[in-house]
Amino acid sequence: MKKIAIGIDIGGTNTAFGAVDEEGCVCAESNLSTRRYPLLDDYPDYVADLTAAIRTLLGSLPFPFETAGIGIGAPNGNYRTGAIEQPVNLWKFRPGEIDRDERRRIFPLADELSAAFDGIPVRMTNDANASTIGEMIFGNARGMRDFIVVTLGTGLGSGFVANGELVCGHDGFAGELGHVVVEPGGRCCGCGRRGCLETYVSATGICRTALELMAELNEPSTLRGIAPQELDARMISEAAEAGDPIAVECFRRTGERLGRALADAVTITSPEAILLFGGLAKAGAKLFDPTRAAMEAHMMYPFRNKVKLLPSGIRATNAAIPGAAALIWKELRG
Repeated sequence: MKKIAIGIDIGGTNTAFGAVDEEGCVCAESNLSTRRYPLLDDYPDYVADLTAAIRTLLGSLPFPFETAGIGIGAPNGNYRTGAIEQPVNLWKFRPGEIDRDERRRIFPLADELSAAFDGIPVRMTNDANASTIGEMIFGNARGMRDFIVVTLGTGLGSGFVANGELVCGHDGFAGELGHVVVEPGGRCCGCGRRGCLETYVSATGICRTALELMAELNEPSTLRGIAPQELDARMISEAAEAGDPIAVECFRRTGERLGRALADAVTITSPEAILLFGGLAKAGAKLFDPTRAAMEAHMMYPFRNKVKLLPSGIRATNAAIPGAAALIWKELRG
């Protein structure tokens, strides 16, 4: 009988989930709109609908199977508690409502799904850590015991593996490279601070850089004809591919920022490799080349030319699904 694990990737817009076998193949997948459940009062409905949707997915599998467990990657997902804690981009208070009970900001989703599925193991971590475990089990970090994964999406997430184990910290929230301040007093960040790395190196950050460059420089650019609210990272990548000077400079500055930050991160865990994951990483050499150059230029001497910079090795359409399921497979493999 085939063993499968359910991988769930919870985002602010959609929740994607799928049945994943031991080789990382997504046998079936589906999704649920997270945005349909914006308020704290909607959370119980979200759990009920997600449970029903998973049951429907499992019922569609054309082969006999055994469910080994459920892995969840979620914003502010805590590996140690199995809860989503203080998720500012998910469930919110009603307008004008005062938070008088901090417990209402903690969502014990792992326990709730385990109970709904007859006590099967459910493991949760934040979305970047789920991608990190996915790379360890199914991707380009297979066989490595020391590496870093950086996820480049709307924000910048990261996961650190040292001596074969994910670094979680005492409270479950270690490894937040995106919230290292690289520009004191710089851009406002959603975390409440200013100058965090993710405000410069992310899909959102590169758009902000493009807007600043169009104000700073006189070079002609196809990006100038796009309304600011419609500009996205894909447009910048396509313009850079065509040689647009503003777009090319966007990637140079973004890579410079990222490379400097990675050089600092290397001094902490001495990784064998750093893997870049997510939409912005799909820009390929446009991002990798300036990042690699800056990383080596700013690297502490003992680490130079020792750390590989690699793309993600997970080939699924939605790589976050096998990444989340890998939480289960890693535990079963010991």
